[in-house]
Amino acid sequence: MNSLAKNRIAPLLLLFGVLFVLLYPLLISIYVFLPLCIGAVGYLLVYGIDTNKPFVVLLSSVYALNLEINLSLPIFMIVISVLLFYVFIYPSLKHFGRCKICQPLLSVLLIDAIYLASLFLYDFIFQTQSIVLDSILLYSLIIDLLIAVMV
Repeated sequence: MNSLAKNRIAPLLLLFGVLFVLLYPLLISIYVFLPLCIGAVGYLLVYGIDTNKPFVVLLSSVYALNLEINLSLPIFMIVISVLLFYVFIYPSLKHFGRCKICQPLLSVLLIDAIYLASLFLYDFIFQTQSIVLDSILLYSLIIDLLIAVMV
């Protein structure tokens, strides 16, 4: 692709990314069958931190915060779960460097598992019920894994 085409497409991609980050969590709160994409956004946050891309980190953090606000989930739990994954688990996943699909797939699966475990721990400690484990949550996990395979 030549530089003129890249210069025309880049602002459109930026606009699409910002609109997605701002509007998709609103749609999730209305249409409950839409996937949450917590693992994919968590992997995007890890990728942004790992490759030193502050705009990617900002977009994924804003999406996570926006999702938690719109769904009345505990604030910053997605970001904290992803940072725990990045500090404790992600360095050992770098050994899958030759397998292009293993690292994103395992990362998304583990980020979702850590977030779900921390959410259940939060519910247990504060005697609340933030989320119900049902088929819609499993559907969201499958969509997260498909997004990781496509990236």
